[in-house]
Amino acid sequence: MSPVRVSHLSRGCTDVLCCILFVLALLGYFVVGIVAWSQGDPRKVIYPTDSSGQFCGQAGTRKKPFLFYFNIMKCASPLVLLEFQCPTTQICVEKCPDRFLTLKKVVSSKNDQDYYKAYCKEGTDLSTTVITHRCFPALGKNKAGAVVVGNRTVFDDGSDMINSTDLLEGAKSSNKVKELRLVAMKIFEDYTRSWYWILLGLVIAMVVSLIFIILMRYLAGIMVWVMIVMAILVIGYGIVHCYMEYARLKQQPGSDITLQDIGLQTDFAVYLEIRQTWLAFMIILCILEVIIVLLLIFLRKRILIAIALIKEASRAIGYVMSSLFYPLLTFALVALVIAYWAITAVFLSTSNEPVYKVFNETDCPHSRETCDPKTFNTSNISAVCPDAQCLFAFYGGETYYHKYLILFQFYNLFLFFWCANFVTALGQVTLAGAFASYYWALKKPDDLPAFPIFSSLGRALRYHTGSLAFGALILSIVQVIRVLLEYLDHKLKGAQNKFAKFLLSCLKCCFWCLEKFIKFLNRNAYIMMAIYGKNFCSSARDAFFLLMRNIVRVAVLDKVTDFLLFLGKLLIVGLVGIFSFFFFSGRIKATEDVGFTLNYYWVPILTVVVGSYLIAHGFFSVYAMCVDTLFLCFLEDLERNDGSMERPYYMPESLLKVLKKRNDAKAVD
Repeated sequence: MSPVRVSHLSRGCTDVLCCILFVLALLGYFVVGIVAWSQGDPRKVIYPTDSSGQFCGQAGTRKKPFLFYFNIMKCASPLVLLEFQCPTTQICVEKCPDRFLTLKKVVSSKNDQDYYKAYCKEGTDLSTTVITHRCFPALGKNKAGAVVVGNRTVFDDGSDMINSTDLLEGAKSSNKVKELRLVAMKIFEDYTRSWYWILLGLVIAMVVSLIFIILMRYLAGIMVWVMIVMAILVIGYGIVHCYMEYARLKQQPGSDITLQDIGLQTDFAVYLEIRQTWLAFMIILCILEVIIVLLLIFLRKRILIAIALIKEASRAIGYVMSSLFYPLLTFALVALVIAYWAITAVFLSTSNEPVYKVFNETDCPHSRETCDPKTFNTSNISAVCPDAQCLFAFYGGETYYHKYLILFQFYNLFLFFWCANFVTALGQVTLAGAFASYYWALKKPDDLPAFPIFSSLGRALRYHTGSLAFGALILSIVQVIRVLLEYLDHKLKGAQNKFAKFLLSCLKCCFWCLEKFIKFLNRNAYIMMAIYGKNFCSSARDAFFLLMRNIVRVAVLDKVTDFLLFLGKLLIVGLVGIFSFFFFSGRIKATEDVGFTLNYYWVPILTVVVGSYLIAHGFFSVYAMCVDTLFLCFLEDLERNDGSMERPYYMPESLLKVLKKRNDAKAVD
C-alpha cells in the first residue's frame, strides 16, 4: 500500500472552466458595483426626496422639511420597499396640510385655492399627520369601527368615490420603511451608548472559548464531561428563571394578554412583560433539556469513542495551532462580501430617477414623450402643443441600466451567495488539507510541513479554485431558489388557494433538505479534494460512496462528536448570555453606577449573544473540521487495510486502543 502524500506533487488544476466563469462573474460584479455607485444616492434612504430629486430640509429646501405625496394609494406597491420611492409625485412642503380637502372642493372655493397653492396641482389632498418628515393621512375609526378620514368613510375626488380603507393600505405600505428607519436610529443610539460594554462581552466570550480549547488540548475527556454537565445545568437554570418570571407577572395587571393580541411591537421589552412569553421560553428550554438528556442516555456507550476522536483532534490542533486563527481570515472575507453586497444593494435601490412625460388633451405628435420640466416651456413641444404639460409619470429611467435594474439586483444577490459560499469552501478545504497532512504523516510532527495552514491555502488557491467555485455555485443556486420561494410565499399569504400554499410549503421543505444535503456533501468533497487533489465531482463521488459504505459509523461517531461540540458552543453562549442579560437589564446592583440608559436593552444583549455564538462557532468549527477530516481519513485508512483492525499505517494509537477496547470493529459498527 503506497502512502498518501498531501502535497503539491501529482496535483493539477481542477475544474478550470468553472474557475474562468467565476473570475468573469466577479469582474461583472465589480462593474455592476461601480455603475451602481455612480448612479445611486444613499441619501435617499435617510432624507425625504421629492420628484425633482431635491432632499427636503437640505440645501435649497431648508424651509420645506416635509414630503407630501400626491396619491398615497399608489404607495401600496411592493416596489416601495425595493426602491425606497413611492410611485407618485412628491413635493417638499413647509408644513403638512391640516384640512380635509379634495381637488373637487378646492376648485369651487377661492379660500381653499389660496391655501392649496403650497401643495400640488393634481391628485387628491388629504388631512394629514407627520411621521418621520412625511405627510400621511390622519386616519381614524368611528364608533362602528370603520376607518375614516375627515370623519368620512368615502369621499369624492372629482372622478371617483374613494374608500378610506384604500388610503390606509397605501399609508401602511409607505410607512414600513419609515418605521424601520426610526427603529434603526434608536438601535444606533443604543450601540453608541453601550459599544464598549458589548466589546467587553465579546472579549470575554473569546477568552472563555480560547480557555476551553486549551483545556481540551490536555484534558479532552474531562472537558467533554464538564461541557455536558454544565450545559444541562445552564439550561436548567434558564428553565427556573423563566418560571420565576412567569410567576412574578401573575400579580401584575395586563400580563395575561396573548402575543397575538399585542401584535408586532418595535419595543421588544413589551413582550417580556407578558406571561405567555416566559411560558413559551420555558417550554422551549424544557424540550431542549429533555432531548439532550435522552440523547446522552442512548448514546452513552458511543461517547467514549467520540471523546477519543476529540482527543486526537486536540492533538492535531496542538501541532497546527495556526488553525485556531484561520477563522479570523474567513470572518474578514465574509464581512467584506456582506459589506460589498449591502452597499451595492443600497446604491441600486436608490438609482431610480423621476421620469416626466408629455400629457395633453388634444392631438399632439409629442404625446407621452419624455420631457424635462425645467426646459419644457422654452422647447418646441409647447409651441406645437399649447395645452401640453410636462408631468411626473413614474420612477425609473429610460437608459438600459434603469430598464434592467431588477436584473442587477438579482445578480447582486446571486453573487453574494456565490462569493460567501466560496469563502466558506476555501476555509474548509484549507483546514482539511492541514489536518489531513497530520493524519497521513508517519512521524508526527516531524513529517508535517513547516506551515501546514499556509501550505494548504496555497494548494487550494493554486489548484482547486475552480472546484471550490463549482461547489459554491451549486449551493448558491439552491439558496437563491429558496429565496424566491420565500418571496412567493410572502405574496401568497392573502391567497385563498390552499393547494398552491400546500405545494409551495412542500417545495420549501424539499429545497431546505436539499440545501442541507449539499452542504454536507460539499464539506466531505472538499476533504477528499484536499487529500487526493481530484476535481469536485470525483471528490464528491468518492466521499459519498465512502460515507455510504460506513453509514453506521457516520451516524454514530461523527454525529455524536458534532453533538458534543454543539454542547460546548451552547455552554459558552449560555454563560455569556446570562451575564449580559443581568448586566444590561440592570438586575445587578453593581451595574447601577454605569450610568447609561438604553431604548432597547435587548439590543446589546442580542449582539453579545450572537457575537458570542459566532466566536465560539469560529473556534469550535476548527475542531469540527478537524474531527471530520480525521474521521474521513480514518475510514479511508480502514478500507485501505481491508477493514481489518490490525495496526494500519496511519491510524493514531489512542483511537486504535479505544476501538479494540470496544470489542474491535463492533464498537464502531
